[in-house]
Amino acid sequence: MSAVVDSSLVALSQDAAPRECQTFAFVAGDAASALAFGRDGAIDRARFQAEVRALAASLPAARHAVNLCEDRYRFLVALCAVAVRGQVNLLPSSRAPAVIDDVLGRYPDSYCLGDLALDPLPPRYVRLDAELARADAAPALQADASALLAIGFTSGSTGQPKPNPKTWSAFRTSTAQNLAALHDLLREDGTTCVVATVPPQHMYGMEMSVLLPLLGPVAVHAGRPFFPDDVARALADAPTPPLLVTTPVHLRALVESGVDLPPLAGVVSATAPLPVELAVAAEARYRCEVREVFGSTETCVFARRRTARETAWTPLPGVRVSPQPDGTAVHAPHLPEPVVLADLMEVDADGRFVLRGRSADLLEIAGKRASLGDLTRKLLAIEGVRDGAVFQLDAADAFGVRRIAALVVAPDLDEATILQALRQSIDPVFLPRPLRRVAALPRNETGKLPRSALEAMLHAAG
Repeated sequence: MSAVVDSSLVALSQDAAPRECQTFAFVAGDAASALAFGRDGAIDRARFQAEVRALAASLPAARHAVNLCEDRYRFLVALCAVAVRGQVNLLPSSRAPAVIDDVLGRYPDSYCLGDLALDPLPPRYVRLDAELARADAAPALQADASALLAIGFTSGSTGQPKPNPKTWSAFRTSTAQNLAALHDLLREDGTTCVVATVPPQHMYGMEMSVLLPLLGPVAVHAGRPFFPDDVARALADAPTPPLLVTTPVHLRALVESGVDLPPLAGVVSATAPLPVELAVAAEARYRCEVREVFGSTETCVFARRRTARETAWTPLPGVRVSPQPDGTAVHAPHLPEPVVLADLMEVDADGRFVLRGRSADLLEIAGKRASLGDLTRKLLAIEGVRDGAVFQLDAADAFGVRRIAALVVAPDLDEATILQALRQSIDPVFLPRPLRRVAALPRNETGKLPRSALEAMLHAAG
């Protein structure tokens, strides 16, 4: 496959209103080219489509399917088989039973589809066979661009998970933007291999490890490596220097582990702010660019930057951000209407922007102001602190003040020492009390910290 983007995708990325009622082949590229790879070799696009057709024919009748597949290739097969049946994929933020039950409660006409023997077994669970069946050869799979492909859910890090419907048309446009944002990290001719540590159910994982191989000159590793040695082995499976799609949590673990990695085409990071120091260390160790992308479940990726060298974000083609009183509105070709995020942005004349925190993170106590993000950065800057989070409690104290709390991973420091170090860099009114040391923070699969999990851990540690 050539790294040149499909001209129809380019046109979509430039249109403010993508055309509707348009059918297209949703598996791009030559049928003999690789869509996925792993230790056992490559899987071409012809085989993929044959397995999609066979699975689609066996699925139960319903309107929605909760896609719980762990293996990335099987997730791809399940995603497209559900679409072929005219059903909608539901992408929960995790496989936790309570999360699945919540999704099933919202969408009762649905079943669960997965590749593992889950315990407890989700209701109406259809498990993929160990060996995927293949249907006879047929014309390329077609989709209606206006059809709803998936509903993604926010992580719930700031409250209740919210559904976000995504059409094929929107995903085609955002994928063209992502290909443009990554073009200098992709091969000029041939297929770029991608290894991803983020789950495909997460919107960042969906964009970078599912839609790129479906619609672009990309082949993705079938698995989802987690530990540093697993990531190194998956990268070694790639026949050419791969692109690593990961998160700051995974990237830090890789750098600190000292594990050797094969040559990389680059590293892409998202889901949480990437510290400059980590970006610099990763670029020096792996001798490639670390590119951070910015987005959300609501917006998909809409900006990029090289964090080791620049502070400002560059919007993707056709994207514009405009500050609002309660955050920032994101205007993008793949969005039917602007989406307002809680992030506060300072926009330059050329359209580039700098993040100044989130509206919900701003604190005002005794006439003084600070932000939770800045307090957390100062906590993490203390020597001996491996991880940490500063947050504000929901309940107010007897004086009507919502106290600031912190959870810290620092095996060699005590709480008094950490607080004393914080006094050197922050105003006393913003010192977190309580501050509790813990063995590890309750991060989810993408490294985010659900607020409910933070408060539960704080109470347990108290």
